[in-house]
Amino acid sequence: MVSSLQARIPPPWSHRGCRLHDQEPPRRSLVQRPSANLTKQGQRFLSSLAVIRDPKTAGRLISKFVASSPQFIALNALSHLLSPDTAHPQLSSLAFPLYMRITEESWFKWNSKLVAELIALLHKQGQCEEAETLISETLSKLESREREQVLFYGNLIDSFCKHKTKRGFEDTCDRLYLLLNSSSSVYVKKQALKSMVNGLCEMGKPYEAENLIEERRTKGLKLSSFEIRCVVYGYGRLGLFDDMERSVNEMVSEGFKVDTVCSNMVISSYGDHNELSRMFLWLQKMKDMGIPFSIRTYNSVLNSCSMIISMLQDLKSNDFPLSVSELTGVLKEDEMLLVKELVESSVLDEAMKWDSAEAKLDLHGLHLGAAYLIMLQWMEEMRERFNDEKYVIPAEVTVICGSGRHSTVRGESPVKAIVKKMMIRTGSPLKIDRNNVGCFIAKGHVVKDWLC
Repeated sequence: MVSSLQARIPPPWSHRGCRLHDQEPPRRSLVQRPSANLTKQGQRFLSSLAVIRDPKTAGRLISKFVASSPQFIALNALSHLLSPDTAHPQLSSLAFPLYMRITEESWFKWNSKLVAELIALLHKQGQCEEAETLISETLSKLESREREQVLFYGNLIDSFCKHKTKRGFEDTCDRLYLLLNSSSSVYVKKQALKSMVNGLCEMGKPYEAENLIEERRTKGLKLSSFEIRCVVYGYGRLGLFDDMERSVNEMVSEGFKVDTVCSNMVISSYGDHNELSRMFLWLQKMKDMGIPFSIRTYNSVLNSCSMIISMLQDLKSNDFPLSVSELTGVLKEDEMLLVKELVESSVLDEAMKWDSAEAKLDLHGLHLGAAYLIMLQWMEEMRERFNDEKYVIPAEVTVICGSGRHSTVRGESPVKAIVKKMMIRTGSPLKIDRNNVGCFIAKGHVVKDWLC
Protein backbone atom coordinates (compact mmCIF):
# COMPACT_ATOMS: atom_id res chain seq x y z
CA MET A 1 0.00 0.00 0.00
CA VAL A 2 3.01 2.33 -0.17
CA SER A 3 3.65 4.46 -3.25
CA SER A 4 7.07 5.03 -4.81
CA LEU A 5 7.07 8.54 -3.33
CA GLN A 6 6.47 7.13 0.14
CA ALA A 7 9.23 4.58 -0.39
CA ARG A 8 11.69 7.45 -0.82
CA ILE A 9 10.29 9.93 1.70
CA PRO A 10 8.82 8.81 5.04
CA PRO A 11 5.24 10.08 5.45
CA PRO A 12 4.74 12.71 8.18
CA TRP A 13 3.34 10.16 10.68
CA SER A 14 6.21 7.66 10.24
CA HIS A 15 8.47 6.91 13.20
CA ARG A 16 11.55 7.80 11.16
CA GLY A 17 12.92 11.22 12.08
CA CYS A 18 9.92 12.33 14.13
CA ARG A 19 10.85 14.18 17.28
CA LEU A 20 7.51 13.65 19.01
CA HIS A 21 7.01 9.99 18.19
CA ASP A 22 7.59 8.69 21.71
CA GLN A 23 5.57 11.38 23.48
CA GLU A 24 2.10 10.28 24.53
CA PRO A 25 -0.61 12.88 25.12
CA PRO A 26 -1.17 13.46 28.86
CA ARG A 27 -4.27 11.91 30.35
CA ARG A 28 -7.02 14.31 31.31
CA SER A 29 -7.25 14.01 35.07
CA LEU A 30 -10.46 15.82 35.91
CA VAL A 31 -12.90 14.90 33.17
CA GLN A 32 -12.96 11.45 31.64
CA ARG A 33 -15.04 10.47 28.62
CA PRO A 34 -17.83 8.18 29.87
CA SER A 35 -18.50 4.91 28.09
CA ALA A 36 -21.80 4.31 26.31
CA ASN A 37 -24.60 4.26 28.88
CA LEU A 38 -26.23 0.86 28.99
CA THR A 39 -29.94 0.19 29.01
CA LYS A 40 -31.27 -2.03 31.80
CA GLN A 41 -31.77 -4.87 29.31
CA GLY A 42 -28.19 -4.46 28.15
CA GLN A 43 -26.94 -4.55 31.72
CA ARG A 44 -28.76 -7.81 32.38
CA PHE A 45 -27.44 -9.30 29.13
CA LEU A 46 -23.81 -8.44 29.88
CA SER A 47 -24.15 -9.59 33.48
CA SER A 48 -25.32 -12.96 32.19
CA LEU A 49 -22.47 -13.14 29.68
CA ALA A 50 -19.92 -12.35 32.37
CA VAL A 51 -20.50 -15.66 34.19
CA ILE A 52 -20.42 -17.83 31.05
CA ARG A 53 -17.17 -19.57 30.11
CA ASP A 54 -18.39 -21.79 27.25
CA PRO A 55 -18.25 -20.03 23.80
CA LYS A 56 -21.22 -22.02 22.47
CA THR A 57 -23.39 -21.03 25.42
CA ALA A 58 -22.30 -17.41 24.99
CA GLY A 59 -23.21 -17.61 21.31
CA ARG A 60 -26.69 -18.89 22.11
CA LEU A 61 -27.21 -16.12 24.68
CA ILE A 62 -26.09 -13.49 22.14
CA SER A 63 -28.46 -14.88 19.51
CA LYS A 64 -31.37 -14.93 21.97
CA PHE A 65 -30.65 -11.37 23.14
CA VAL A 66 -30.51 -9.93 19.61
CA ALA A 67 -33.62 -11.83 18.48
CA SER A 68 -35.68 -10.58 21.43
CA SER A 69 -34.36 -7.00 21.65
CA PRO A 70 -35.44 -3.86 19.80
CA GLN A 71 -32.88 -2.28 17.48
CA PHE A 72 -31.82 0.45 19.94
CA ILE A 73 -31.13 -1.95 22.81
CA ALA A 74 -29.04 -4.34 20.70
CA LEU A 75 -26.97 -1.52 19.18
CA ASN A 76 -26.60 0.13 22.59
CA ALA A 77 -25.04 -3.04 24.04
CA LEU A 78 -22.72 -3.33 21.04
CA SER A 79 -21.64 0.33 21.35
CA HIS A 80 -20.84 -0.24 25.00
CA LEU A 81 -18.55 -3.17 24.19
CA LEU A 82 -16.87 -1.20 21.37
CA SER A 83 -16.08 1.75 23.63
CA PRO A 84 -12.47 2.04 24.89
CA ASP A 85 -13.97 3.02 28.24
CA THR A 86 -16.37 0.10 28.53
CA ALA A 87 -17.20 -1.00 32.05
CA HIS A 88 -16.96 -4.61 30.81
CA PRO A 89 -13.50 -4.88 29.19
CA GLN A 90 -13.43 -8.62 29.85
CA LEU A 91 -16.37 -8.99 27.44
CA SER A 92 -15.00 -6.82 24.61
CA SER A 93 -13.93 -9.94 22.69
CA LEU A 94 -17.64 -10.69 22.25
CA ALA A 95 -18.23 -7.46 20.32
CA PHE A 96 -17.38 -9.18 17.02
CA PRO A 97 -19.80 -12.13 17.38
CA LEU A 98 -22.47 -9.73 18.68
CA TYR A 99 -21.97 -7.51 15.62
CA MET A 100 -22.12 -10.48 13.23
CA ARG A 101 -25.38 -11.65 14.83
CA ILE A 102 -26.86 -8.14 14.61
CA THR A 103 -26.09 -8.00 10.86
CA GLU A 104 -28.50 -10.92 10.37
CA GLU A 105 -31.48 -8.87 11.57
CA SER A 106 -33.85 -7.37 9.00
CA TRP A 107 -33.64 -3.94 10.62
CA PHE A 108 -29.85 -3.77 10.39
CA LYS A 109 -28.41 -1.04 8.15
CA TRP A 110 -24.73 -1.06 7.33
CA ASN A 111 -22.87 1.84 8.94
CA SER A 112 -19.25 2.72 8.18
CA LYS A 113 -18.73 4.36 11.60
CA LEU A 114 -19.86 1.22 13.42
CA VAL A 115 -17.63 -0.97 11.24
CA ALA A 116 -14.69 1.35 11.86
CA GLU A 117 -15.16 1.09 15.63
CA LEU A 118 -15.22 -2.70 15.39
CA ILE A 119 -12.11 -2.78 13.19
CA ALA A 120 -10.18 -0.65 15.68
CA LEU A 121 -11.19 -2.91 18.56
CA LEU A 122 -10.17 -6.04 16.62
CA HIS A 123 -6.76 -4.46 15.91
CA LYS A 124 -6.35 -3.69 19.60
CA GLN A 125 -7.16 -7.30 20.45
CA GLY A 126 -4.59 -8.57 17.94
CA GLN A 127 -7.21 -9.91 15.53
CA CYS A 128 -5.65 -8.10 12.57
CA GLU A 129 -6.74 -10.69 10.02
CA GLU A 130 -10.42 -10.26 10.94
CA ALA A 131 -9.95 -6.48 10.90
CA GLU A 132 -8.37 -6.54 7.42
CA THR A 133 -11.22 -8.70 6.18
CA LEU A 134 -13.73 -6.10 7.35
CA ILE A 135 -11.70 -3.33 5.71
CA SER A 136 -11.60 -5.24 2.41
CA GLU A 137 -15.33 -5.94 2.55
CA THR A 138 -16.02 -2.28 3.26
CA LEU A 139 -13.86 -1.03 0.38
CA SER A 140 -15.53 -3.55 -1.91
CA LYS A 141 -18.94 -2.29 -0.79
CA LEU A 142 -17.94 1.32 -1.41
CA GLU A 143 -16.39 0.40 -4.79
CA SER A 144 -14.77 3.50 -6.32
CA ARG A 145 -16.93 6.08 -4.54
CA GLU A 146 -14.13 8.27 -3.21
CA ARG A 147 -16.36 10.48 -1.07
CA GLU A 148 -17.63 7.50 0.89
CA GLN A 149 -14.14 6.00 1.07
CA VAL A 150 -12.64 9.14 2.59
CA LEU A 151 -15.41 9.28 5.22
CA PHE A 152 -14.82 5.63 6.09
CA TYR A 153 -11.08 6.20 6.47
CA GLY A 154 -11.84 9.24 8.62
CA ASN A 155 -14.05 7.14 10.90
CA LEU A 156 -11.33 4.51 11.03
CA ILE A 157 -8.68 7.05 12.06
CA ASP A 158 -10.99 8.41 14.78
CA SER A 159 -11.53 4.90 16.13
CA PHE A 160 -7.83 4.01 16.13
CA CYS A 161 -7.11 7.25 17.98
CA LYS A 162 -9.68 6.40 20.67
CA HIS A 163 -8.02 3.03 21.23
CA LYS A 164 -4.47 4.45 20.83
CA THR A 165 -3.72 1.69 18.30
CA LYS A 166 -0.55 2.88 16.57
CA ARG A 167 -0.18 0.25 13.85
CA GLY A 168 -3.76 0.45 12.65
CA PHE A 169 -3.60 4.24 12.72
CA GLU A 170 -0.45 4.40 10.59
CA ASP A 171 -1.76 1.81 8.11
CA THR A 172 -4.93 3.86 7.66
CA CYS A 173 -2.90 7.05 7.23
CA ASP A 174 -0.96 5.29 4.45
CA ARG A 175 -4.21 4.39 2.67
CA LEU A 176 -5.64 7.87 3.14
CA TYR A 177 -2.39 9.46 1.94
CA LEU A 178 -2.65 7.50 -1.30
CA LEU A 179 -6.23 8.69 -1.75
CA LEU A 180 -5.17 12.26 -0.98
CA ASN A 181 -2.52 12.14 -3.72
CA SER A 182 -4.54 10.27 -6.33
CA SER A 183 -7.96 11.92 -6.09
CA SER A 184 -8.92 14.83 -8.32
CA SER A 185 -11.77 15.83 -5.99
CA VAL A 186 -11.11 18.92 -3.85
CA TYR A 187 -13.73 17.66 -1.36
CA VAL A 188 -11.94 14.33 -0.96
CA LYS A 189 -8.57 16.02 -0.55
CA LYS A 190 -9.90 18.39 2.13
CA GLN A 191 -11.66 15.61 4.05
CA ALA A 192 -8.55 13.43 3.90
CA LEU A 193 -6.37 16.25 5.19
CA LYS A 194 -8.77 17.04 8.04
CA SER A 195 -8.90 13.43 9.18
CA MET A 196 -5.14 12.92 9.01
CA VAL A 197 -4.26 16.18 10.76
CA ASN A 198 -6.80 15.58 13.51
CA GLY A 199 -5.61 11.99 13.94
CA LEU A 200 -1.93 12.92 14.11
CA CYS A 201 -2.66 15.52 16.77
CA GLU A 202 -4.79 13.06 18.75
CA MET A 203 -1.91 10.58 18.64
CA GLY A 204 0.51 13.17 20.03
CA LYS A 205 2.14 14.12 16.72
CA PRO A 206 1.29 17.78 16.04
CA TYR A 207 4.73 18.40 14.51
CA GLU A 208 4.04 15.76 11.85
CA ALA A 209 0.55 17.22 11.32
CA GLU A 210 2.09 20.64 10.76
CA ASN A 211 4.49 19.13 8.18
CA LEU A 212 1.56 17.56 6.35
CA ILE A 213 -0.31 20.88 6.32
CA GLU A 214 2.72 22.64 4.85
CA GLU A 215 3.12 19.94 2.21
CA ARG A 216 -0.50 20.33 1.12
CA ARG A 217 -0.23 24.11 1.19
CA THR A 218 2.65 24.00 -1.27
CA LYS A 219 0.51 21.83 -3.55
CA GLY A 220 -2.22 24.44 -3.64
CA LEU A 221 -4.79 22.93 -1.27
CA LYS A 222 -6.70 25.65 0.54
CA LEU A 223 -6.64 25.13 4.31
CA SER A 224 -9.38 25.73 6.84
CA SER A 225 -9.18 26.90 10.45
CA PHE A 226 -9.96 23.31 11.54
CA GLU A 227 -6.51 21.97 10.67
CA ILE A 228 -4.71 24.81 12.44
CA ARG A 229 -6.92 24.45 15.52
CA CYS A 230 -6.00 20.78 15.66
CA VAL A 231 -2.32 21.67 15.67
CA VAL A 232 -2.86 24.36 18.33
CA TYR A 233 -4.57 21.84 20.61
CA GLY A 234 -2.10 19.08 19.73
CA TYR A 235 0.85 21.17 20.90
CA GLY A 236 -1.10 22.43 23.90
CA ARG A 237 -1.97 18.98 25.21
CA LEU A 238 1.71 18.07 25.11
CA GLY A 239 2.61 21.22 27.06
CA LEU A 240 4.55 22.67 24.12
CA PHE A 241 3.19 26.15 24.70
CA ASP A 242 5.70 28.04 22.55
CA ASP A 243 4.64 25.93 19.56
CA MET A 244 0.99 26.30 20.53
CA GLU A 245 1.20 30.08 20.69
CA ARG A 246 3.19 30.16 17.44
CA SER A 247 0.40 28.19 15.78
CA VAL A 248 -2.19 30.64 17.07
CA ASN A 249 -0.20 33.52 15.60
CA GLU A 250 0.07 31.66 12.27
CA MET A 251 -3.68 31.17 12.36
CA VAL A 252 -4.13 34.93 12.60
CA SER A 253 -1.58 35.59 9.84
CA GLU A 254 -3.50 33.18 7.58
CA GLY A 255 -6.56 35.37 8.01
CA PHE A 256 -8.48 33.08 10.36
CA LYS A 257 -10.23 34.45 13.42
CA VAL A 258 -9.23 33.34 16.90
CA ASP A 259 -12.67 32.55 18.30
CA THR A 260 -14.17 31.00 21.43
CA VAL A 261 -13.53 27.44 20.22
CA CYS A 262 -9.83 28.05 19.63
CA SER A 263 -9.50 30.00 22.88
CA ASN A 264 -11.09 27.15 24.84
CA MET A 265 -8.48 24.78 23.38
CA VAL A 266 -5.71 27.07 24.63
CA ILE A 267 -7.33 27.43 28.06
CA SER A 268 -7.88 23.69 28.39
CA SER A 269 -4.22 23.06 27.49
CA TYR A 270 -3.00 25.46 30.16
CA GLY A 271 -5.33 23.82 32.66
CA ASP A 272 -4.07 20.33 31.89
CA HIS A 273 -0.60 21.47 32.91
CA ASN A 274 -1.70 23.60 35.88
CA GLU A 275 -0.59 26.83 34.18
CA LEU A 276 -3.23 28.98 35.86
CA SER A 277 -1.35 32.26 35.44
CA ARG A 278 -1.14 31.69 31.67
CA MET A 279 -4.85 30.81 31.69
CA PHE A 280 -5.67 34.09 33.43
CA LEU A 281 -3.70 36.10 30.88
CA TRP A 282 -5.53 34.34 28.05
CA LEU A 283 -8.93 35.11 29.61
CA GLN A 284 -7.91 38.76 29.72
CA LYS A 285 -6.82 38.56 26.08
CA MET A 286 -10.21 37.10 25.17
CA LYS A 287 -11.94 39.99 26.92
CA ASP A 288 -9.72 42.58 25.21
CA MET A 289 -10.35 40.99 21.79
CA GLY A 290 -14.11 40.73 22.36
CA ILE A 291 -14.08 36.92 22.26
CA PRO A 292 -17.10 35.71 24.29
CA PHE A 293 -16.75 33.11 27.03
CA SER A 294 -18.84 29.95 26.82
CA ILE A 295 -19.98 27.10 29.05
CA ARG A 296 -16.88 25.20 27.92
CA THR A 297 -14.74 28.14 29.03
CA TYR A 298 -16.25 27.81 32.50
CA ASN A 299 -15.70 24.05 32.48
CA SER A 300 -12.07 24.27 31.35
CA VAL A 301 -11.17 26.97 33.87
CA LEU A 302 -12.96 25.54 36.90
CA ASN A 303 -11.89 21.95 36.24
CA SER A 304 -8.36 23.29 36.71
CA CYS A 305 -9.06 25.02 40.02
CA SER A 306 -7.97 22.35 42.49
CA MET A 307 -9.16 24.25 45.59
CA ILE A 308 -12.70 24.56 44.22
CA ILE A 309 -12.81 20.94 43.06
CA SER A 310 -11.56 19.69 46.44
CA MET A 311 -14.26 21.73 48.22
CA LEU A 312 -16.95 20.02 46.17
CA GLN A 313 -15.67 16.45 46.30
CA ASP A 314 -17.18 15.65 49.69
CA LEU A 315 -20.80 16.77 49.70
CA LYS A 316 -21.23 15.57 53.29
CA SER A 317 -19.15 18.50 54.47
CA ASN A 318 -20.47 22.03 54.73
CA ASP A 319 -17.20 23.72 53.87
CA PHE A 320 -17.89 25.23 50.46
CA PRO A 321 -18.87 28.94 50.35
CA LEU A 322 -22.38 30.06 49.43
CA SER A 323 -21.62 33.38 47.76
CA VAL A 324 -19.18 34.61 45.14
CA SER A 325 -17.54 37.07 47.54
CA GLU A 326 -17.10 34.38 50.18
CA LEU A 327 -15.63 32.04 47.57
CA THR A 328 -13.09 34.54 46.23
CA GLY A 329 -12.13 35.36 49.83
CA VAL A 330 -10.94 31.81 50.56
CA LEU A 331 -9.22 31.00 47.27
CA LYS A 332 -5.55 31.33 46.46
CA GLU A 333 -4.73 34.30 44.26
CA ASP A 334 -4.52 32.45 40.94
CA GLU A 335 -7.91 30.77 41.35
CA MET A 336 -9.46 33.94 42.75
CA LEU A 337 -8.39 35.93 39.68
CA LEU A 338 -9.83 33.28 37.36
CA VAL A 339 -13.18 33.28 39.15
CA LYS A 340 -13.39 37.08 38.99
CA GLU A 341 -12.79 36.99 35.24
CA LEU A 342 -15.52 34.40 34.74
CA VAL A 343 -18.23 36.16 36.77
CA GLU A 344 -17.79 39.33 34.69
CA SER A 345 -18.80 37.43 31.53
CA SER A 346 -22.28 37.01 30.01
CA VAL A 347 -22.44 33.22 30.33
CA LEU A 348 -25.00 33.36 33.16
CA ASP A 349 -27.30 35.58 31.07
CA GLU A 350 -27.18 33.03 28.26
CA ALA A 351 -28.11 30.21 30.64
CA MET A 352 -31.06 32.15 32.11
CA LYS A 353 -34.55 32.77 30.82
CA TRP A 354 -36.88 35.28 32.52
CA ASP A 355 -40.49 36.17 31.73
CA SER A 356 -43.80 36.40 33.53
CA ALA A 357 -44.40 32.67 33.25
CA GLU A 358 -41.02 31.33 34.34
CA ALA A 359 -37.53 32.19 35.46
CA LYS A 360 -35.38 29.27 34.31
CA LEU A 361 -31.73 28.36 34.75
CA ASP A 362 -30.42 25.56 32.52
CA LEU A 363 -27.27 23.83 33.82
CA HIS A 364 -26.97 21.30 31.00
CA GLY A 365 -23.40 20.97 29.77
CA LEU A 366 -21.86 22.38 32.94
CA HIS A 367 -19.38 20.33 34.94
CA LEU A 368 -19.41 20.29 38.73
CA GLY A 369 -17.26 23.36 39.43
CA ALA A 370 -18.90 25.39 36.67
CA ALA A 371 -22.42 24.53 37.89
CA TYR A 372 -21.44 25.54 41.43
CA LEU A 373 -20.15 28.96 40.36
CA ILE A 374 -23.11 29.61 38.05
CA MET A 375 -25.47 28.76 40.93
CA LEU A 376 -23.70 31.30 43.17
CA GLN A 377 -24.00 33.93 40.43
CA TRP A 378 -27.61 32.98 39.77
CA MET A 379 -28.70 33.47 43.38
CA GLU A 380 -27.12 36.93 43.42
CA GLU A 381 -28.65 37.86 40.05
CA MET A 382 -32.08 36.62 41.12
CA ARG A 383 -31.89 38.73 44.28
CA GLU A 384 -31.02 41.83 42.26
CA ARG A 385 -33.86 41.27 39.80
CA PHE A 386 -36.42 40.65 42.51
CA ASN A 387 -35.41 43.98 44.05
CA ASP A 388 -35.64 45.79 40.70
CA GLU A 389 -39.16 46.93 39.80
CA LYS A 390 -38.54 46.67 36.07
CA TYR A 391 -38.48 42.86 36.36
CA VAL A 392 -41.83 41.09 36.67
CA ILE A 393 -42.09 38.33 39.27
CA PRO A 394 -42.32 35.03 37.35
CA ALA A 395 -45.02 32.50 38.19
CA GLU A 396 -42.45 29.76 38.64
CA VAL A 397 -38.71 29.41 39.11
CA THR A 398 -36.97 26.35 37.64
CA VAL A 399 -33.41 25.09 37.82
CA ILE A 400 -32.70 22.35 35.26
CA CYS A 401 -29.75 20.16 36.22
CA GLY A 402 -30.55 16.83 34.53
CA SER A 403 -31.28 13.44 36.01
CA GLY A 404 -27.88 11.90 35.37
CA ARG A 405 -28.66 9.96 32.18
CA HIS A 406 -25.37 11.12 30.67
CA SER A 407 -23.30 10.94 33.84
CA THR A 408 -20.39 8.52 34.22
CA VAL A 409 -22.62 6.56 36.64
CA ARG A 410 -26.07 6.57 35.06
CA GLY A 411 -28.66 8.25 37.27
CA GLU A 412 -26.11 9.86 39.59
CA SER A 413 -25.68 13.48 38.54
CA PRO A 414 -22.92 15.37 40.39
CA VAL A 415 -24.52 18.64 39.27
CA LYS A 416 -27.88 17.65 40.70
CA ALA A 417 -26.19 16.60 43.95
CA ILE A 418 -24.39 19.94 44.41
CA VAL A 419 -27.54 21.92 43.58
CA LYS A 420 -29.53 19.90 46.11
CA LYS A 421 -26.86 20.47 48.76
CA MET A 422 -26.84 24.22 48.07
CA MET A 423 -30.62 24.39 48.25
CA ILE A 424 -30.66 22.59 51.60
CA ARG A 425 -27.89 24.71 53.11
CA THR A 426 -29.49 28.00 52.06
CA GLY A 427 -33.00 26.98 53.13
CA SER A 428 -34.26 27.32 49.58
CA PRO A 429 -37.91 26.58 48.74
CA LEU A 430 -36.80 25.00 45.46
CA LYS A 431 -37.56 21.27 45.56
CA ILE A 432 -37.13 18.39 43.12
CA ASP A 433 -40.04 18.41 40.68
CA ARG A 434 -42.27 15.35 41.06
CA ASN A 435 -42.86 15.25 37.31
CA ASN A 436 -39.21 15.73 36.35
CA VAL A 437 -36.51 14.56 38.76
CA GLY A 438 -33.93 16.54 36.81
CA CYS A 439 -35.46 19.88 37.85
CA PHE A 440 -35.82 21.96 41.00
CA ILE A 441 -38.98 24.08 41.07
CA ALA A 442 -40.84 26.61 43.26
CA LYS A 443 -43.34 29.45 42.98
CA GLY A 444 -41.82 32.76 41.99
CA HIS A 445 -43.13 34.77 44.93
CA VAL A 446 -41.87 32.13 47.36
CA VAL A 447 -38.38 32.32 45.86
CA LYS A 448 -38.50 36.12 46.16
CA ASP A 449 -39.36 35.87 49.85
CA TRP A 450 -36.41 33.50 50.34
CA LEU A 451 -33.86 35.66 48.55
CA CYS A 452 -35.06 39.09 49.60
